[in-house]
Amino acid sequence: MSTFSLRPRPRGGRWPTAPAWLGVLLLVAAAVLMGGAGPAHRLGLLPLGTAFDLLRLGAYLGVGAAALGLLTLVIASLCRRWRPAFVGLLVIALVAAMMAVPWQLMQRAQAVPPIHDITTDMVDPPAFEALAAAREAAPNAVDYPGERFASQQRRAYPGLQPLVVDRPLDEVMAAAEAEARERGWAIAAVEETHLEATATTRWFGFEDDVAVRLTEQADGVRVDVRSASRLGRSDLGTNAARIHTFLTDLEARLR
Repeated sequence: MSTFSLRPRPRGGRWPTAPAWLGVLLLVAAAVLMGGAGPAHRLGLLPLGTAFDLLRLGAYLGVGAAALGLLTLVIASLCRRWRPAFVGLLVIALVAAMMAVPWQLMQRAQAVPPIHDITTDMVDPPAFEALAAAREAAPNAVDYPGERFASQQRRAYPGLQPLVVDRPLDEVMAAAEAEARERGWAIAAVEETHLEATATTRWFGFEDDVAVRLTEQADGVRVDVRSASRLGRSDLGTNAARIHTFLTDLEARLR
């Protein structure tokens, strides 16, 4: 007499596992699109509009992956299938982590004014001379936009002021150049009282131009900085943050 032992069928059958693995596939696709859109544009493989379209599509796929992860978590919990439940929870957590940076950028865009040219001297901003041709070929203007930007900057960044240091002029310029090179900026010109460089953002490779001007006065050398994006209406606060950190680190270097 033979006996047969039948393996019991898992509760819920394939229902918990099917949305779990579909969520994983959408998560991978979203990560590839969102992570690769910026580098593809920076390397010249995609125009900016297409890169933004891929970024948006990746975000939609990420939302879909999170929805499937939640569905998996609910079904697997009801069926007491803990492995698919863990996969669903993991997909939700990874989507949340992946969306953190775009969410922060969106929140920052709403918190800062839609301007892209920031300077410590809004009456007589440092001029772009060596970089004038590059900026003329870009959408944003070479000249400072004037009071239209200045009034918004005063409200948004009231603490952004020039730096005055009691050091010789040549020492301040040497420190400013060293600080710019340490940040990886491409130096376009270095003169006795004037420096120009280009900073490139890591993700999309956006180019922002920086001009540093030194002025000797009775209480020391005044350092004015201007940072302006070549592309885009709003810089999401990047230029103001760049000026602030540059002056802070320059002061520490000279100290």
